Order: sequence, then C-alpha cells, then structure tokens
Amino acid sequence: MIVTAAPSRSPGHALNDGDLRSLLLIRHFERALLRLFEQGVLSGTTHTCLGQEYIPVTVSSLLRDDDFVFSNHRGHGHFLARHPDPYGLLAEIMGRDGALCGGVGGSQHIYHQRFLSTGVQGESLPVATGVALKLAGTGALACAYIGDGTWGEGAVYEALNMASLWRVPLLVVVEHNGIAQSTPTSAQMAGTIAARAAAFGVRHHHITGTDVGEIRQALAPLVDAVRTEPSPLVVEFATHRLGPHSKGDDTRPPEEIRRARESDWYDRYAEADPERFARIDAEQRELVERVVAEVSARPHARPGGAA
Repeated sequence: MIVTAAPSRSPGHALNDGDLRSLLLIRHFERALLRLFEQGVLSGTTHTCLGQEYIPVTVSSLLRDDDFVFSNHRGHGHFLARHPDPYGLLAEIMGRDGALCGGVGGSQHIYHQRFLSTGVQGESLPVATGVALKLAGTGALACAYIGDGTWGEGAVYEALNMASLWRVPLLVVVEHNGIAQSTPTSAQMAGTIAARAAAFGVRHHHITGTDVGEIRQALAPLVDAVRTEPSPLVVEFATHRLGPHSKGDDTRPPEEIRRARESDWYDRYAEADPERFARIDAEQRELVERVVAEVSARPHARPGGAA
C-alpha cells in the first residue's frame, strides 16, 4: 500500500484569502496544463503537484524575500506560491514571448529571482547547501524541495553531511507522496527518512495533516531556528499526488487513487466556507483562463529574449 496523508477533516484554522487564492491558482494552473497537453498544444512532458499544493503555500508564507528556493521537476506549485506570475510561467512552458527564461527552461528548469528548479534528481540539494553556507549569519536560508524518491541519490547524503558539519541554514522540504514515479516507497526505501536525517545529526519534523494554518503554526519556530542558530532541518510531509507522475502514466491501483482523493484539501475547504470558496475558486479559474488565452496568442520567444 502507498502511504498518503491522513484523511481530511474540518480545518482547524480559518484560511485567509491570500492562502486560498494561492492554493486555487496552482490547482487551476496545473489542470490547464494537462488540458493543453491533451489538446496537443504543448510538447514534452509536465509533472503536476495536484493534491500537494498546500505544501508550498504553507512553506512560502514562512520565507523571506532574501531566501533562496530550490525546486525539482514537480515545481510549478513551488514557483507560483513564491512568485505568483502565471503569465511568465506559462509563457516559459509554452516558449512564448515574456517567458521567465526566454523559453529555454520549459516546465522543469526555471531560474527567476532566487528561485531555481531542475529536473535532475538530487542535483539541487548540494547547490542549496553551498548557498546556505554563504547565507549563514545573514538570517536568510536556502529551502530545497525534494521527493521521497530522491532519497535514493547519493548527493542527498553528501549534502546533509556537509550541512550538518557546517551548521548551515538549510530547510529541506520532503514531499513524501509514497511513490517514486511508478515505484511505491515501500519497494525502494529501507528504513525511514527520519532515521536517515538523524544519522547526520539533522533535525526532522514529520507532518501528516493538510491544514495550512496548523502546519504554519508548528513550523514557524522551527524555521526561525534554522535561521538563527543556524542549523539544517528536514521537514517531511506525508502527502498525496492526485494526478499521474507526468501527463498520463498513472500506474496506481484505483483504491490508491481513491484514498489520495479522500485526503484532498479542495473539498474540505469548500465545505468549511462554501460562499467564500466558490467566489475565490471562480476568480482563480477565470484568471487562469485569461492567462491561457493571452499567452497562447503571443509570438514565440526569441533566444536570449528572457523577460
């Protein structure tokens, strides 16, 4: 069985409008990407974070402008929670004018205002550790998002070893959705992420809920300690992935997909505040529709013409 987040329940903290807008922007942006691929408008592949949106929304609210963020192949949500610029991101993915990186980075390789993503598993963590070393003493930190499958990469352990020895302000956010592409974690990981972090003397915090307010309240003092001590911290989210690994390669049995959907934050927040949710949901859906229409009409980006 693939382990996912705990079943959803009524939110313990009221969600502010900013958090809800961010959650729904990511949700509708990702759905739009899948539709564009189905229509043959986009080439290559894409990896959505449907179901995991609450993680970057929570984490980004604890970051400062001078922090660095390192993302991975499933990084659209990480970017939009940090930089709410769906026009620039879609233009990058579509290779259109106004693209964040001139259209050469595409879906997985973005560099924009202290945000860097890569599709190479394990590549970002050593870089994040080096950046964190430079940030020590400034109050800023380096935040790196990785998945459970990335713990099969040796670079992760080299980075944790150095981060612990050098006591750098490194925040490692693990999105543990229980499956590495098509392989359940139970079939490819011995032991636990907590034990692997402990082997290097790195603190570990495990989160099973999806309530943005509760998670933020619990993480705030831990993130402050990363900055002030400084010291590395691994935060592991037991989460779920609603969609396939990329566009349409979902190999999970139906019961696993059903369990993931039962844990989704979307219906829970809709039921908690129906009128406000419906208003903001429609607002963000319409925003994404406008973004798709406008960016699709733009000319193709020219080499060296990054915005």
